[in-house]
Amino acid sequence: MQVSVETIQGLERRLTISVPAETVDVEVKNRLRQVSKTQRIDGFRPGKVPASVIQKRYGKSVRQEVAGELMQRNFVDAIIAEKINPAGRPSFVAKSNEDGKPLEFEATFEIYPEVELKDLEKIAVERPDVEVNDADLDEMFVTLQKQHQTWKENKRITKKGDKLTLDFNGRVDGEEFEGGKAEGFELELGAGRMIPGFEKEITGMKVGEEKTIKVTFPDDYHAENLKGKEAEFDIVVHKTEGSVLPKVDEEFAKLFGVEEGGVDALRAEVSKNMSRELTQAVKAKVKEQVIEGLLAGHEVGLPSALVAQEVDVLRQQAMQRFQGQMDPKNLPELPSEMFTEQAERRVKVGLLLGEVIKINELKVDNAKVDELIATAASAYEDPKEVIEYYANNQELMQQMQNVALEEQAVDFLVEKADVSSKKASFKDIMNPEGK
Repeated sequence: MQVSVETIQGLERRLTISVPAETVDVEVKNRLRQVSKTQRIDGFRPGKVPASVIQKRYGKSVRQEVAGELMQRNFVDAIIAEKINPAGRPSFVAKSNEDGKPLEFEATFEIYPEVELKDLEKIAVERPDVEVNDADLDEMFVTLQKQHQTWKENKRITKKGDKLTLDFNGRVDGEEFEGGKAEGFELELGAGRMIPGFEKEITGMKVGEEKTIKVTFPDDYHAENLKGKEAEFDIVVHKTEGSVLPKVDEEFAKLFGVEEGGVDALRAEVSKNMSRELTQAVKAKVKEQVIEGLLAGHEVGLPSALVAQEVDVLRQQAMQRFQGQMDPKNLPELPSEMFTEQAERRVKVGLLLGEVIKINELKVDNAKVDELIATAASAYEDPKEVIEYYANNQELMQQMQNVALEEQAVDFLVEKADVSSKKASFKDIMNPEGK
């Protein structure tokens, strides 16, 4: 086998490989001999068909089949010999494939880029210094109460948190528009369901009151004909209701599966859950900063084959999400452009973290795997059952091992990074958009 390597452009390479004629011809003859034993041809007994007949009828297709197998096999041998690391599958083109002549073919493919890690100590990480306090716990209990709130009709001036039943009729440039009219519509003030300004304008209205309000559709509104447009809405309020929160007592605790220990036991359980979620959120924020710093400090060539694979993964994930909302038969083919930027980022992160793992010879820490599984299981009613399920599912276990190894790489980078600490509140971390 003769091999030459050519750089086409960037990460793209071309191998030109020549397989000796004798190797190919012997393989073809052996394959034709096997064919002659199984093929039935009129006028000949099974297994007694002359070689010349078999050659004439099947020679071309058999040679094509053998060539395909030899190209794949010799390509693998070539990249091993040349110490080349392909990214994605090669494309083969046979340049010569004739009886008595060497099989010559080209294999075109991309290689993984060379990644050189640098300036890891310049990655800046601001680790949140935060814990769950009594005020956070009290606020969470209000949220839990609201999950089981009831409504009581009233006649007073409405305020945030009240529920209104109303009619509205909207106009843009004096014309009604699709979706701008409703009767008996229920709206909780402060829920943020309507366009900006709508709920604010109707807060303070009473039963039987009528009012015309003016609001402006945001520039990024989903309906093209309404983007940035000023609209008028005629409002009629038919009913107003105030929220009635349940009393926090033993019966309230039972709503959340706490049968013994009452409110104190519920507070302990909620506090534990909040702490677990906070720990995960802090870890995620630290990881996000590490990844951003790593990306900002490194330029990496991206194999288009890897990006295309990642685009397919993201597309499939999106399709699976949409399947719960509409008939799969009606789902459109989502364009690659929707996912390209995210795919490129994920490939770059994977290459950089992969280099961290390789050069530092990081191995999967089984204790970390167990910790990750235990953390995931703690959110379920029977954690032991979840842990056993992971232990008996090789695919899930492999996924968790990959997650553990990635976290180990991030932990390594955190150790190298410039880390500072900043005081933060539970709300800052868990609900940053609600500031």
